[in-house]
Amino acid sequence: MYAIVECGGKQYKAEPGALLKLEKMPGEAGEEILLDRVLLVADGENIHVGRPVVDGKVVRARIVEHGRGEKIVVFKYKRRKDSRKKQGHRQAYTAVKIEGIEDRVPQTSQESVSQEDEARGGEE
Repeated sequence: MYAIVECGGKQYKAEPGALLKLEKMPGEAGEEILLDRVLLVADGENIHVGRPVVDGKVVRARIVEHGRGEKIVVFKYKRRKDSRKKQGHRQAYTAVKIEGIEDRVPQTSQESVSQEDEARGGEE
């Protein structure tokens, strides 16, 4: 089983147990995140393609680390002008481990009200 997810304007193939390097995301190492922009889900013979996303599916992942990628050299010059510019760039990333592809559990109105109460400190 695998899914194609969109994150940071790029598309990734997510399989349970896989390690992906996504664009930099907020969160600490060990924290669980949900990737809800699922574009395709394939389960053996069954393939579900979203228009644009698959309704009711979410990819659950855990942040492994934050880091920076390999350095690339950006070299610009203009011929015969003695004009050269050399720069380096390292793209920040977040490494995540895919834990599973699951159905999204819809929140009932009562659960959302209780979560809002907890956020306000239980005031009534």
